[in-house]
Amino acid sequence: MRKDKNITSVISIPLQMGEKSQSVNKPKSFLTAKWRFESTLAVILMMVGILIVLPRQSLAQTNNCWPSFRANQELTGYTPVSIGNSIKLKWAFKTEDAIKSSAVVCNNQIYIGSNDGFLYSLSMDGKLMWKFEAKNSIEAAPLILDNTIYFGTLQGDFFALEAKSGKLRWKYQTDGQISGSAGWIYSPDKKEKWIIVGSYDFFLHCVNARTGEMIWKFEADNYINGAPATDGKIAIFGGCDGFLHMINVADGKEKDKIDVGTYIASSAAISGDQAFYGNYDGGLYATDLKSKKTLWEYKAGPFLGSPALADGKVVIGSQDKNIYCFDQQSGKVLWSFKTQRKIDGSVVIAGEKVVFGSGDGRIYVLNLKTGEKIWSYELGAALSSSPAVINGMIIIGGEDGIVYGFSTGN
Repeated sequence: MRKDKNITSVISIPLQMGEKSQSVNKPKSFLTAKWRFESTLAVILMMVGILIVLPRQSLAQTNNCWPSFRANQELTGYTPVSIGNSIKLKWAFKTEDAIKSSAVVCNNQIYIGSNDGFLYSLSMDGKLMWKFEAKNSIEAAPLILDNTIYFGTLQGDFFALEAKSGKLRWKYQTDGQISGSAGWIYSPDKKEKWIIVGSYDFFLHCVNARTGEMIWKFEADNYINGAPATDGKIAIFGGCDGFLHMINVADGKEKDKIDVGTYIASSAAISGDQAFYGNYDGGLYATDLKSKKTLWEYKAGPFLGSPALADGKVVIGSQDKNIYCFDQQSGKVLWSFKTQRKIDGSVVIAGEKVVFGSGDGRIYVLNLKTGEKIWSYELGAALSSSPAVINGMIIIGGEDGIVYGFSTGN
């Protein structure tokens, strides 16, 4: 994103033909008032310029708010939060079954689903605030938008709850399990917000965020697993039909699709006109969305997690037990780090560090530039959930049914 370093406001009053510029002695009070006016005007114009170029994700994601599965609509899994070097387990909260869902957090409330069929809201010190019975497993991360929590279940139900109290706002039914998280977009007139979510009924569903009424739905050729990434104009997702689909969000019509050969179990991340995604055959791809050409690819074990993008790097975990870091433009492997078990969850890039959980029961923090391990903590149960990272805290769920909160010492 390019920002103007200097914004200057100039008000020019043209002279009439033949008129000469004259020096006029102004009173000091007039000059002071004029200076104040021009300074204020310059500040206003600068702020307007900043608001124009701010990315959409800044309206939701902050250092104290991780509002969705990958933190933003583009699913980049990045936060500028700096993690300190003194990381300690602060609290643990137990649910009644395994946790594959990932946590989200905003306004000092944590939200996470469990295979016990409940969505939980916890305080920042790990105390239960409320829980909502969805009556079936919740494997996808919730979405926080406008004081509402949106999430789906493996039964195909999609819920909207009041964030503060857990009160049901509305319920929408799909005809297949929901394994991926929801995203959101604006309606074409910018007056409403719409929720988009994929289902095993082969459809990408778009519903009104306020009412739950269906706007449109797009039919793929097989199950839809992951979350849709969006730049506000198109939604990008893969699934079991072996295609990366690009859908116009205004009307739900397919703009294009890219044949990737095998099913995509995770979600794509987008940066400009490029998409980055892994597939179940072990291929990681960088694709130009305009030309549909593969820019580079890398073969490793199956990729079930989603990539994180930052600082010209692509970082992703694989079922071959490794975390890989690639140069975003060339696809060159910059480093790799091996754990003791497969990695099914998605990584997070937090400032200059990489955070992730592994099937070996450990949560890790690595140096983004070198891949060297900075810290790890053994929890004793496999981690297929992805971490949520905010200022001062890392939150992750374990397959032992426990939500863990770590203080990060920053």
